[in-house]
Amino acid sequence: MSDRGLRIADLRCSVEGKEILKGIDLAVEPGNVHALMGPNGSGKSTLAFALTGHPHYDVTSGSASIDGEDLLAMSPDKRARSGLFLSFQYPAAIPGIKVANFLHAARQAVRPDSLAPAKFRALLLEKMDVLGMDPAFMGRYLNDGFSGGEKKRLEMLQLAVLAPKYAILDETDSGLDVDALRDVCASVQALRQTEEGRNAGFLIITHYPRILQYIAPDVVHVMMDGRIVKTGGADLAHRIESEGYDTIREEIGSVV
Repeated sequence: MSDRGLRIADLRCSVEGKEILKGIDLAVEPGNVHALMGPNGSGKSTLAFALTGHPHYDVTSGSASIDGEDLLAMSPDKRARSGLFLSFQYPAAIPGIKVANFLHAARQAVRPDSLAPAKFRALLLEKMDVLGMDPAFMGRYLNDGFSGGEKKRLEMLQLAVLAPKYAILDETDSGLDVDALRDVCASVQALRQTEEGRNAGFLIITHYPRILQYIAPDVVHVMMDGRIVKTGGADLAHRIESEGYDTIREEIGSVV
């Protein structure tokens, strides 16, 4: 069997001594979209931070690999260079740092000396065109005064510029109205039509199924109390939309 993929096995993680993840098994294959759903407090964002190496999240056992390489043995910056990307639920604003400068620094950190400044600017303009973004974004300060939708679209621009192998989108739909959500999802779909995007694997973390109306998942996982309790196809998200999480709790009984 190929070792390609973002592969997680029996992963356990604690925060300040409290176990949050209680044995997670998950594999995201290149080119596929996995959705990780669950009510607030189930451990979804903890998984994202544990995989990307946040220092406050202590992985106590289990394994995680990216295309066969031990992810947990890497520092956070090396995890990014290996091809892992995290889109934050609440992107930070950094007044004084222009978007273009930030993106160039991020690209250089992940792919050192990969592009001269002129070529990078051409790439940035190309990706903004794909995403339907105004080039004026480049001169603005990072997320300073941005609306929720603008912040999330900038996250998608980062995704396009960095072209990771695997992208974790942590509650990208949080705080967005219907129009902004549609725009952000259109950005993701546009990226998936590019050469790099077609081969990228996505893990979309959400507790509302509405984002999955615009980005069809190949696999849906439901997490509760630090465990993945159910896995299925897109129809599982539709069930949660109509029946809520209580129906899942009833099915799994004493598991949670």
